[in-house]
Amino acid sequence: MPAFTLRPYRPEDIAAITEIYHHYVLTSVATFDLTCPPQSAMAEKFAKMGSLGHPIIVAESEDGTLLGYAYASTYRDRPAYRFTCEDSVYVRDGHHGQGIGRALLEQLIAESKAFGFTQMLGVITADSAGSIALHEKLGFRIAGRFTGLGLKFDRWLDVVHMQLGLTDR
Repeated sequence: MPAFTLRPYRPEDIAAITEIYHHYVLTSVATFDLTCPPQSAMAEKFAKMGSLGHPIIVAESEDGTLLGYAYASTYRDRPAYRFTCEDSVYVRDGHHGQGIGRALLEQLIAESKAFGFTQMLGVITADSAGSIALHEKLGFRIAGRFTGLGLKFDRWLDVVHMQLGLTDR
């Protein structure tokens, strides 16, 4: 199993992040994007999250290869949602089952608490059993399932919302 370290995102990571994300757009239902966003759009998205101080973490191998990334950002733009975040975790193809996703999500939870988020949501395609299982292992509970929300690869897809309280309120 290759060793990896977690570290904060840096703008120079955007090319590798874009490459990892494009794999999921083209081959999976983990995202409902149907076309690959250009690197410039990804850079803008990550710059906005960074300017807000939202947690963005990457997993890097000993040789400097980006193996995955995770971020938590406000669930919705309306001010009342400012304490609720949605998580996203992506692991480079060929590197699943090595603990990268779990390490990223564990660190993301800790950093989201420190940031001041009080609730974390995982919005997960129901077919993504591995992602659902990972969230459950870290204490998330299924809060709802919505049927037929997205159409990708000529299939209607259900979405599961999972929730983790980050405080004892």
